Amino acid sequence: MTSTPTRTGIGSALWRRKPVADLVAEAGHGPLKRSLGLGQLTTLSIGATLGSGIFVVLGEAVPVAGPAVVLSFVLAGITALFSALSYAELAGMIPLSGSSYSYAYATLGELVAWVCGWCLVLEYGVSVASVAVGWGQYVNELLQIAFGVALPESLSGPPGDGGLVNLPAIVVVLLAMVLLLSGAKESARANTIMVVVKIATLVLFCAIAFTAVRAKNFTPFLPLGLAGMSAGGAKLFFSYIGFDAASTAGEEARNPQRDLPRAILLSLGIVTVLYCLVAVAAVGALPWQQFDDQQAALSHVLSSVLDSPFWAGVLAVGAIVAISSVVLTVLYGQTRILFAMSRDGLVPKALSTVHPKTGVPRTNTLVVSGFVAVLAAFVPLGKLADATSIGTLFAFGLVNIAVLVLRRRRPDDARTFRVPFSPVTPILGVACCAYMMFSLDGATWVVFGGWMLLGLVLYFAYGIRRSRLAVAK
Repeated sequence: MTSTPTRTGIGSALWRRKPVADLVAEAGHGPLKRSLGLGQLTTLSIGATLGSGIFVVLGEAVPVAGPAVVLSFVLAGITALFSALSYAELAGMIPLSGSSYSYAYATLGELVAWVCGWCLVLEYGVSVASVAVGWGQYVNELLQIAFGVALPESLSGPPGDGGLVNLPAIVVVLLAMVLLLSGAKESARANTIMVVVKIATLVLFCAIAFTAVRAKNFTPFLPLGLAGMSAGGAKLFFSYIGFDAASTAGEEARNPQRDLPRAILLSLGIVTVLYCLVAVAAVGALPWQQFDDQQAALSHVLSSVLDSPFWAGVLAVGAIVAISSVVLTVLYGQTRILFAMSRDGLVPKALSTVHPKTGVPRTNTLVVSGFVAVLAAFVPLGKLADATSIGTLFAFGLVNIAVLVLRRRRPDDARTFRVPFSPVTPILGVACCAYMMFSLDGATWVVFGGWMLLGLVLYFAYGIRRSRLAVAK
């Protein structure tokens, strides 16, 4: 295996790149088992995407955007589409578990790759914690509908939201951990079943809510102006996080060059259509002012338009399954990204050690699950969701840049999918990501800045010296 020659000086170290040939060779000879086909890869991305965004964060976006939340979904979806096209090209070209971290390592250098990987920790690790918080809210909704009781506030919410610890959030993370430890194929099978259930649940919601749609609920359509629509889109971008999950399975796909691009684009298309249908049905059935403080938003819609609580209970069950699927698949993605970073020497080696029987990075899974469970138990949903969005947008912007760089440096390399209208499309992807980032509030930027500072401290204290490229002869 060839490696970029080691050069002296910290400046050279920051920009050393990992050759594409080395990355492809690692993908072909890694310890992970190739067991996933196109259907499983597609449901992996759908499973990671379709969940808390529509079931939970919708309730936070409607008060910001009003009925124009439908356009907020479209705006967020267009931003995701530009990046999805770039992901599809790079996933077919460099089918590694590291996703955009690996793409950045091949194009923009080690420091940028580390920053991208650190943003992916924010995207995957922190987003799964916020999703787990939403799971607990729907559990309480179901208990209230079915039995007229709910978990004590002290055990169902984190400090800052009136509670002491979010116990249901811990439970769902630990259940997902147990399933992941059994193997990728087993986890994918369980996820496929859950994806079918949650799509059926959202179709059922639309069928019921459309019977209560009133034209007056759409006027005024932009009560808070274009700024409100943009702010809603920035919040709802959280709903699209996860379409890139298939790219984290690059070393467990049976035919990655063919199936990864297809899975990424197919999953994004299915999710976008569902989101827009649900948004139209929700704001059409219930005045937008009534979404305030409703984190179990879809159940609230059905409870408001129907006399019987039965359908709201059915929806709550579907939401519990849906969010469980997101927790499972996003937790999977996080472990595979850290697996790639560990193999490159940027984080401890134990995180890339694979169990010989199950083919699972066991220590990695246990560490990530423990971190996520603690985060979900003690940090409020809103703070987590916004911080996740900005980290994801930053990583997506780097993926678009990586396409431009590889098109220039390696124009003749085989590509099973090519971004159409390049370089215009990747440039628009970068611009959309930047626009959405600057639509988020100042507090979110402060959190993001603190996260980046912590990441840089860790890189200069550990990764820069222990990188495999640093010790290459």
